[in-house]
Amino acid sequence: MAILDWLWPYVAMMGTAFLAATLVPLGSEVALLAAIKSGLGSPFGFLVAASIGNIAGCVFNWWLGLNLRRFEDRSWFPVTHDNIAAASSRFNRYGKWALLFSWVPFIGDPLTLVAGILGVPLRVFLPLVAIGRIGRYVVVTALAS
Repeated sequence: MAILDWLWPYVAMMGTAFLAATLVPLGSEVALLAAIKSGLGSPFGFLVAASIGNIAGCVFNWWLGLNLRRFEDRSWFPVTHDNIAAASSRFNRYGKWALLFSWVPFIGDPLTLVAGILGVPLRVFLPLVAIGRIGRYVVVTALAS
């Protein structure tokens, strides 16, 4: 039971950060600040938990996008081929480096979904998203400490 007492704050932080990386409107930065200020764990532990959860949420978005593409010809699919072509054009204008800005509120989470729809390889997607997401949490943790 003692391990659960120690572990639950990190698991909660990881879960919150995961959901915040999806299209669920949550603020993982606020949750990270609150977790650090709670004193229920180490700032570094919360930084790691938030990073893992948030990056996993981004990979989930990417996977959803990758798998949603097969439905683009269905009448019920909310995104048309023209919408995908326009998003592809915008994404290609800035290139894969746009993924470094996946941490930016309101545009970052949809950007990870679009990357999946456009078939950005995971080996390209993951490091770029991780740099941006971890960098943001490092700043938040430094400000909170």
